[in-house]
Amino acid sequence: MKNHNFFRLIGVIFIAAMLFIPNQLLAQQAKGLSIVTGGTGGVYYILGGGIANMLTKNLSNVKVTAESTAASVDNAKLVDARKADLAFIAGDVAFDAYMGTGKFKTKVPLRNLLVPYSDFIQFVAVEGAGINSVKDLRGRKVSIGAPGSGTEVKGMRILEAVGIDPEKDIKRDRLSVAESAGAMKDRKIEAFNWAGGLPTAAIMDLAATPGIRIKILDLGELLPKLRETYGPVYFGGVIPKGTYLGMQNDVRTACVANVFCCHEKLDEELAYQITKLII
Repeated sequence: MKNHNFFRLIGVIFIAAMLFIPNQLLAQQAKGLSIVTGGTGGVYYILGGGIANMLTKNLSNVKVTAESTAASVDNAKLVDARKADLAFIAGDVAFDAYMGTGKFKTKVPLRNLLVPYSDFIQFVAVEGAGINSVKDLRGRKVSIGAPGSGTEVKGMRILEAVGIDPEKDIKRDRLSVAESAGAMKDRKIEAFNWAGGLPTAAIMDLAATPGIRIKILDLGELLPKLRETYGPVYFGGVIPKGTYLGMQNDVRTACVANVFCCHEKLDEELAYQITKLII
């Protein structure tokens, strides 16, 4: 009986002590990691969410979340400020960030983990509006991409390649791909730029909208100018016919690799495990 009482006393003392031990001493808290992606209508957001779930399930004691952002430029700045751990960044923007040029005043200490897929630059116009090439965008209502996005960087460069000043020669909007598709449905814009994977959900939805027919502008002839000005980060690609409803022919475009990046100070073993799991 005395032994029974003794063990009951030990149990009460143990429980009482546990109430005063901080949670972090009871069990190692899950390490939080964030992936910065892009707008909800783009591929970054969908892919980032899938990767976050996969990493959370397979990495011991790590919880990963995906966050919607304005995309590439902002993502590089968030990694630089250590407000994000992992980021999708378009290759041209990542190069600028690493070199401290373009939108970046100082060099960003990025490290690339892998190249998950390539971005296809997609200039979308309303069929029947008389817009058959990028040159025809002069004087039109055009969205070239959300502020702080790689899409906006590419849109500016493409317009400048044909002699169009994005600040003066178009009626410019700065919308995400989802917002651009919505604005085109409402006839508020006549064209928009987007750089993303194939197919892109927002453009698929737009192409399937009754009463709207879209045209993807051919950018093939602009590729040499882009490479001459900005280097080999751009390469040729084809948007196959049938990618979006109503597309009857293949369309030439310029592409850029997407990179899945981290800060140079991310733990090397963790970086290795993340890369291994994704591959």
